[in-house]
Formats: sequence, C-alpha cells, structure tokens
Amino acid sequence: MSSEIIMRYLTAIIYLLPFLSFAQQENLKGKVFSESKEALADVVITVSSQKDVYFSKEDGSFIIPQLALGNYILNFQLLGKENKSLEYVHKAGSSILLVEMTEDGFTLETVTVKAKADNDFGRTHLKSIEGTSIYESKKSEVVVLEDINANLSTNNARQVYAKVTGLNIWESDGAGLQLGIGGRGLSPNRTANFNTRQNGYDISADALGYPESYYTPPTEALRKIEVIRGASSLQYGTQFGGMLNFVFKKGPSDKKIELTSRQTAGSWNFFGSFNSLGGTVGKLNYYAFYQHKQGDGWRPNSGFNQDNAYIDLTYKFTENFKAEFNYTHSNYTAQQAGGLTDAMFNADPRQSVRSRNWFDVKWDLAALTLDWELSPKTKINSRTFVLDAGRSSLGNLERINVADLGGNRTLIAGKFENIGNETRLLTRYSLGNQYGAFLIGSRYYKGYTTAKQGDASAGDDPDFSFLNPEYPENSDFLFPNTNISFFVENIFNLSEKLSITPGLRYEYINTASEGYFRQRVFDFAGNLVSDVKKTENDSRKRAFVIAGIGASFRPNENLEIYGNLSQNYRAINFTDLRIVNPNFAVDPDLKDEKGFTADFGFRGKKSNYLSYDFTLFYVAYNGRIGQILKADQPPLYLDYRLRTNVADARNIGLESFAELDILKIVRPSTKKSLSIYLNGAVIDAKYYHTDETSIKDKKVEMVPPVMVRTGLSYKSGGFGMSIQWSYVKEHFTDATNAVRTATAVEGIIPTYQIADLSASYIWRMFTLEGSVNNLFNEMYFTRRAEAYPGPGIIPSDGRGFYLTLQVKL
Repeated sequence: MSSEIIMRYLTAIIYLLPFLSFAQQENLKGKVFSESKEALADVVITVSSQKDVYFSKEDGSFIIPQLALGNYILNFQLLGKENKSLEYVHKAGSSILLVEMTEDGFTLETVTVKAKADNDFGRTHLKSIEGTSIYESKKSEVVVLEDINANLSTNNARQVYAKVTGLNIWESDGAGLQLGIGGRGLSPNRTANFNTRQNGYDISADALGYPESYYTPPTEALRKIEVIRGASSLQYGTQFGGMLNFVFKKGPSDKKIELTSRQTAGSWNFFGSFNSLGGTVGKLNYYAFYQHKQGDGWRPNSGFNQDNAYIDLTYKFTENFKAEFNYTHSNYTAQQAGGLTDAMFNADPRQSVRSRNWFDVKWDLAALTLDWELSPKTKINSRTFVLDAGRSSLGNLERINVADLGGNRTLIAGKFENIGNETRLLTRYSLGNQYGAFLIGSRYYKGYTTAKQGDASAGDDPDFSFLNPEYPENSDFLFPNTNISFFVENIFNLSEKLSITPGLRYEYINTASEGYFRQRVFDFAGNLVSDVKKTENDSRKRAFVIAGIGASFRPNENLEIYGNLSQNYRAINFTDLRIVNPNFAVDPDLKDEKGFTADFGFRGKKSNYLSYDFTLFYVAYNGRIGQILKADQPPLYLDYRLRTNVADARNIGLESFAELDILKIVRPSTKKSLSIYLNGAVIDAKYYHTDETSIKDKKVEMVPPVMVRTGLSYKSGGFGMSIQWSYVKEHFTDATNAVRTATAVEGIIPTYQIADLSASYIWRMFTLEGSVNNLFNEMYFTRRAEAYPGPGIIPSDGRGFYLTLQVKL
C-alpha cells in the first residue's frame, strides 16, 4: 500500500472521529439520595430530548441504558423533594452520577426504613408504588419500629399500634405470644380478618380455610409494620379487613458483621433474650436472630416458654437480579389460667379456677423470593412459601361456672401444611405527558389442614397426646383447600394532580372436608349411653370476579384527597364446623360472606411539625357471620353461642389521626422533638335484613363505638420518653347484645382506659429501655372467650415493670 493511500485513510479517520464519538453510546449510571444520605427509591427521572421515563431502585441507583455521549439536562422528581434539574455531560467512561435531593417542606409519600430522615413520628404511609405493589388511593399506615418508644420485648400491641387508626386490640396474654387485632368493627380473634404476612408472604395457619395467626413475629426483629385496609382485596386476597405485613430487618449494607444483644427482665419473673447478627459480605446480605421468652404470668397457672429463630439470606447475582431466602421457626408452650364469670372477675380478677389447661404451638416457615428488573421500567417479583405448623389446646372445655372435677381432658390438635406462590409483574409506561403503571399477578395456594379432637390424659401436665389417636372420641377431619387467583391494577395519571386506579381479581376457591365426628351422649352419672359416628365428605367450589376502583387528587403539595371502592369476599372456615364445644356451636349451613368496602379520606403533612390522616369508611356485609345466644334443650337450658349467617350488616365510621411537634413549630431546625398525637375512631355497626327478631337493629358484636388513643413523646439527643392513654368504650360480644350470662361467654366488655409509660437512652453502643405497662393498674378485660383460652372473661394484665439493656457491636 502506497504512502499516499495511507495518508488518505488517516485523513478520513481524523475527519470522522467527531462523528464516531457522537454516535458512541454508554449506560449512564447514578444514585439518588436525600440530605441525610438515605437512598431514595422511585424517583422519576427524565432526559432532555427523550420521551422515556426512568425510576430509581430501592437502593437509590438508576441506569439510563445506551445513552449517546453528549450534553443533556436530567430532571429528577419525587413527592416530598424539590424537583432537581442537572446539566450533565455524558462522556466515555463517566463515573457514577450522585444526585442529592432536598426537602420541599412536605414529605407525604417519602417512606424510608429509617423515618428519622423525614420525621420522628414513627408513622407514615406507603408510596403509590412500592416494589411490584400498587398502593395509590388506598388507606395505608406504616409503623416504623425504630422511631417509637414501646415495650418491644413483650410485643405490647397497645403501644406498637398506638398510631394505627380504628383497631380493636384483644389482650390474651401479657407476653405478646399471640396478636389479636381487628379493624373497622371486625373481630380481633387471632387477627383472622387480616391477610397476615411477613416480608410479603402468608404466615397464618391456612390463609383460606383457617386464617388465624398463632405465630406473631417479634417486634424486636422488625423494621416496620404495614397495614392496608379493605381496598387491598384486589392484590392480597378478598378479605374485608385488609392486609397486615411484618417487614423484618436486614443486615447493614456497610458492615460485614453487626451484633445486637437485648436482655429484658420484668414483672412476674419475665425474662427475654434477643440476639441478632447481620451484615454484608460481597454480594450477600444476611440477618439472623434468636429470641427466648419465659415468665410466670400475671395470674396463677399462666406461665409460658417461647423460642423464636429466623435467618434471611439475600444474594445479589447481578444489578438486575437477586434472590432472598427466609426461614422462621417458632414454638411456645403456655399454661392457660382459664376464664372467669363476671362475679369472679369483680371479686378477684387474678384468680384462676383452671390448672390443667395448656396451649402449644410449633411454626416452621420457609420462603424464597426472586426479584428481576427486566428494564428500568419493568420488574418481576415471585414469592414461594411453605408452612409446616401445628397447634394443640389441652384442658377442660366445660363452662367456667362448672367446677373442674378432674377426669380426662379434651385435646384439639391441628396440623397445617401449606404451599403457595405469588408472582407479580409491574411495568411503567408513558401516557401522554404523564406516566402510568400496570400490575398483573397470579397466586396459587394449596393447604392441607388436619384437625382432631378427643380425650387426653387426666393429669395436669402439658401432655399433648391422644388416649386413642387412631379413633379420637370427638372428631377427625382433613380439610384440603385450593385457591387460584389472577389480578390486575393500573394507575392512570390523568394529570400531575389526578389519578384513577381500577382493578380486577379472579378467584377460584375449592374448600373441602373429609372425616367423621361422633355424637356421644352421657347420663348424669357420666356413663356413655349413645355413640353415633357420622362421616362427611363435602366440597365447595366457587369462582368469581371482584372489582374495585380508586382515585387520588393532590390539589397542592400539602394535601392528598383519596377514595376507593372495592368488593370483598370471605370464605367460611371448614375447620370451625366440627369442634365439639359445650359453649359453642356452628350452623352446618354456614355460607360465605360477601360485601364491599369504601373509603374517602385526606392526608397530608405540614413541614416537619404536623402530620394528619382522616378517613370516612363504609363496610357492607351480606350474610355476615356472627354469634347468636341460644339455649340448650331441656332439661338444662344452658346458654351457648351459635355461629351462623345472622344478617346483613353495615359498619360506618370515621378514623382520624393527627400529630403535632410543638418544638418544631417554634424552631423548625431543632433536633429535639416534643410531639402530641390523637388517634380516634367512631364506629356505628348495626344488623339489618334479618328474620331473627332477637338481633334486628342490634349492634354488631365486638365493635367498640368509640376508641381513642393519645400520647406525648419527647426526644432529645439519645434520650426518648413517651406516655400514652388508651380509651375503649363499652361494647357487646354477641349479636343479641346480651349484657350478662351465667357462663360469662356472652355479655358486655365494659369501658376501660389504660396508660403506658416508656423511656430509652442511647449512649455509644448501649441502649437502656424501661417501661411501665398499665401505669395505673386498671382492672379490665378486652374479650370473652367461648373456648381457649377461656371459656369466660379473660382478664388483662395489671401493672408491670420492664427493663431492657441493649448492646450493639
């Protein structure tokens, strides 16, 4: 090749270099964070001269793929932050772009794990989109555990849920072994009216056939608790109560190892030990804990022993794919002091007339969660979970006004083996000058529940074994359940201020029962005179579609007005149908409940000193399942509860919350905080459309007409202190609104008011926490039980003192 030709090629290359450089493309990588260096997720990112919209990830990172080298203007938007525009020169080999967004005085939707970056209230709500879930126009509340002063070692529900509106809380034990909460007039019994989850997957006994929660995640291990009301039926199941999700802590991202140890001592020989280990090594984030609790209880015959363990492993294979594995083990054995009659409670609420009753729970739960980011706009999340669990109740189920004269005890044993998967795809797209979000998902759930009831030993020890395991004296059933669901939701942002979110859910439900029960009759001397075995093989299949729609309007950055209407459906629990209990009976023709939930509310935040949330709600039931007071046949005529479709019902109410930081009004930049909050709910719940004259126009049971929780919190440096007061007005426990009965299974829950005090101090690696539960030693009760842990009145604990020392290394 001649030198002249070579020179021509070189000259051509030199002339083409600017054009080759201009045509070169590289990914633009960056990270968005707040002034306090907290990662900001779901920041809307646009690039000048492009129509595409991009979003930051959970860790604040973002990628704009294959962006031609050149000059651009990048725009960043997030509610609660000042809009930010940057002039950016995209060069070959550019480093990661770091973008800091500042406060705009309004943090309505800014939710981070550590809420201190935005407020110290310990309460917020979910963003419109979180991961692959849509919460636009829905009533949601988030408790940020790190930001509250509460007795976490005993899972004190009065304190933990103090700022969640409209909750009725049952207190069956003072150690927090079982959580019992119900919202908007729904029964708190083992939180069965919520779809209860941890880290997004189910944890109840059988989400379809027996949705009671015998396992409660320890609050010492939690980052936050999410509560979404009835409009969550489209994404999380059809139930009226909504969804309750416990989110566990993760290992710190900036440490290879962090050790936390918490040791608690308290009244009635309470001892709690919580120890966790977490960190990040390379692409692996890990977190594990072990918790032990034991104590004697406030009443005689109420000791307990509990162990919880958990491990979480999250491995980030690539920037766009990660896998998370969880394993949970929980077991506890608790003696149950039994119930009391009204007369017994008035004479001495601490007494116990049952010394042979016990309760035992074993819970093993595993889950695998996969997260793919197919593109900056499209994500897939798939959760597969498996449960292998059991619960056993042992003792004398006879009415509490009948003495326990010994003899064989009754054992009820349940075994729960479930598997499920929930997969979601969420994608965001341009919609004119706005953007929309589309969610589609599916759910498969298979449950196998076995339930046996029969005679056990005549002793007083926790011997959970049948005398005749092959042929129990009362019943032996298998309850196989299958649920297949598909759901869609879409956010249509019609403008910067207005959005509409419609959705649909298809449900296929097959609940079945296979087994037998025995009808045994004894004479007055206790001799068996009749024993009739009846077998059942029943299956109920149904398929249906429910719909919902929501709307959100933000007239300005200080206010959001929202509303929604969603259909609900609650399948009956087959496992209730064949429990033999002298205090309780179930209508064999029991039918599923249908209805809808509607919300209309407004919420907002003024600077960093005021937060508020007000909601009007309407819950409509067709064929509401309730309890009617009935009498036995002659000659005894003893009272019992019949569980049946008693009537149609409607619950109307107002939920309100407001919190004001007094010090920040005077000095907005102060690091100190003195806040006062008021959480109130007024509910009117009545029966109508019924042939039962005994309940027509009566109040719905277990619905306090007024609930108020208020408190004062102070924080300065490492010191924090809070005092709160709870008020719950008198309400009924059965549909006939009985005031008092001989067995105490029915009757009123009298008005009660309780105060709690908590304080903490942080010094370097040490934290000292103290609390006084039931500060003024109020004698009260929150429930009347028809079976375990009763029957009868279940007194709540008197005043208790607790002290916790935490060390974090």
